[in-house]
Amino acid sequence: MKKYLEIYNNYKELILSNQLKFGDRMPSVRKAAASLEVSKTTIENAYFELQADGYIISTEKSGFFVCYSNSDSKGENKIVINNKDIKYDLKSGDADKGSFDISLWQRYIKSALRQEERFLSYGDVQGEADLREALSDYIREKRNVSASPDRIVVGAGVLPLLSILCSLISDNKTVSFPDESFVQGINLFRDYGNDVRIKDKNADIIYVSPSHMTSFGSVMPIKRRLELISHTKTTNALIIEDDFDSDFVYQSKPTPALYALSGGKNVVYMGSFSNVLIPGIRISFMVLTEELAREFEKNKLHFAQTASKTEQIALCGFIRDGHIKSQNRKIRRLYTEKTKEFCNELKSALPDADCSISDNGISIRLVTKFSKDLSVFENNTISVFIRSYENGVLKLIISPSSIPKESIKDAVNALKTAIS
Repeated sequence: MKKYLEIYNNYKELILSNQLKFGDRMPSVRKAAASLEVSKTTIENAYFELQADGYIISTEKSGFFVCYSNSDSKGENKIVINNKDIKYDLKSGDADKGSFDISLWQRYIKSALRQEERFLSYGDVQGEADLREALSDYIREKRNVSASPDRIVVGAGVLPLLSILCSLISDNKTVSFPDESFVQGINLFRDYGNDVRIKDKNADIIYVSPSHMTSFGSVMPIKRRLELISHTKTTNALIIEDDFDSDFVYQSKPTPALYALSGGKNVVYMGSFSNVLIPGIRISFMVLTEELAREFEKNKLHFAQTASKTEQIALCGFIRDGHIKSQNRKIRRLYTEKTKEFCNELKSALPDADCSISDNGISIRLVTKFSKDLSVFENNTISVFIRSYENGVLKLIISPSSIPKESIKDAVNALKTAIS
């Protein structure tokens, strides 16, 4: 039996026997790897399996928690991260209910489940072959990223893919992030023994999100992209290009992917469908360099596929039938229109405040005078991202994506009440 399955079964037994109880925090990946004398990849694969089977849950910035209970209580069990009654979520960037046709997706799921023969075997560690072929065509047309299916790796979100990438790269590298906001990614690289730095242009590995450079959604200009590509040619540094939010850029001219500018040299391209579809469909992918693709092939047996086989088959059909293109147009129109409307309502409600829309068109920066205690937001029915508060000036980053259009005015009034 593979080692990660042994660890999976051990933790599963601890949970089922109530030795690990509902709500208990799981050991960190680093601590579990050290105590069990295995690699961090082995622990992560075990945790991903436990998560897929509903025994544990991953929470942002907090780690893994047991979410399974043997309790006979009829009350609903929940991992409580924030027990406030949030009515207007202006922070998370969750999806609008009307942004995605669930019934259409259900048809593709049902179609996938009818392919009975495919479910008699485990999924391809690299991702279903037909999905990787569809992704190869999709990113070539959408972002001019030319990559054969054998260079593409599919996973359930960016973090599992970064874990694979860390395993393929030797330890003790210097890794640069643009800021400290991607806590999970930063901790993951540190867990693998890398020296993580902020804005270090001389790092061995440079992690960037060109279409979402900052919490405000700033877009990297073409001049900076060309400078980065030139830098990798002279230093041989590896760029990890997280193309997050590239579908929403509308305030600035479309800019090419770093991968396309480099011809695939020294750039790992990462894409995700959580924003294009809905966050609950966790399918991401990465395009490896030629050297890393060979390394992955040699070590393929060390990894486990984390994305649902059913969803991979469904997504392949969804892309090939052209629905992904219409979905792109739909959400781009919906979210940018809502952001404009929300910003206009804010300007009307708070005329003395400075309100502007980000380059990617889905975030709003609000700068206003503020004389209350910040706890007013904790005790209110809204959640906001507080960028900074000093000298009586409050800076907020607002993401109204999950607010229904008919509730925009009410959400703005709630925000005004908290501020004024």
